Amino acid sequence: MMERYSRQILFRPIGAEGQERLQRSKVVIIGCGALGSAQANALVRAGVGRVRMVDRDFVEESNLQRQMLFDEGDAAAALPKAVAAERKLRLINSTVQIEGVVADVEGHNIESLVEGFDLILDGTDNFSVRYLINDVSIKRGIPWIYGAVVASYAATLTIIPGRTPCLACVFPASPQGMHDTCDTVGVIAPAVAWAAAIQITEAFKILLGWTDELHGSLLAYDVWRNHLQQIKPARNAACTTCATREFPYLITRFESHTTLCGRDAVQISQAESRQLDLAALKNRLQQFGTVRGNDYLLRCQLAEYDLTVFPDGRAIIKGTHDPAVARGVYAKYIGC
Repeated sequence: MMERYSRQILFRPIGAEGQERLQRSKVVIIGCGALGSAQANALVRAGVGRVRMVDRDFVEESNLQRQMLFDEGDAAAALPKAVAAERKLRLINSTVQIEGVVADVEGHNIESLVEGFDLILDGTDNFSVRYLINDVSIKRGIPWIYGAVVASYAATLTIIPGRTPCLACVFPASPQGMHDTCDTVGVIAPAVAWAAAIQITEAFKILLGWTDELHGSLLAYDVWRNHLQQIKPARNAACTTCATREFPYLITRFESHTTLCGRDAVQISQAESRQLDLAALKNRLQQFGTVRGNDYLLRCQLAEYDLTVFPDGRAIIKGTHDPAVARGVYAKYIGC
């Protein structure tokens, strides 16, 4: 095993002792798209002992430009990203305990998803989930590393509960108004690679106990314009999360909707799992359009929309940004 990691062991801050420590470490990645797949690839190749990836989505052709763990076969089969990533990573390193979890991260399940892990990595695409990660991080005392990418711009922030500012200190309220998204301005793979590289390097420092070497900044870089920003945020003594320890995002939510970044689509989530019978649902949907599926989901091409349904009752309605329209499609074809 040491031969496999010999070049990494030669790096003095890691060494043989550090490698053994990595092999005892456990990391959970929330989101397995561009950032999450790059993070998982690096962690598994480095020999981190246990890696869990949680993702709600499935592979599409437009993902292949920047999401390194997926191929054309995964997109053609519409495999869930967590499943496809787990399969690829097992071929890369069979000694690592790898787990892909197909789930939407919500207030009612995030604590069980991160329990027992040493570190949380952000591979998501929206601030609602990031505030949820921030809540569980502070409540449970688990470090996490924020990351975001759009166009050629990437940003990252490392949060150590009780020591550094948390996400709510830096962004006291969810960013409002018009913002660039992957759907409006695109995204290039080098920006993803930069953010993931910083996140993984910070992860190694945390897992190996080199926390004095953390960059301690909201670090951002536009890889196209060669513009680096390094902002040193301060802890907010009145922060509702890390100061007064209020965790509103951990409260179980009722049925919700999420507009998906980079997709003309809305996800409908249920407050509780419905455990749908996909075989029976397939028979129902076939009268409305062509239905394809696998063990993890069904896809039905309707007249105006593409409907993807998961066994837990979640659905992604592609072809609209309007949550009301998406809920209507869900109610019509699946039931309230």
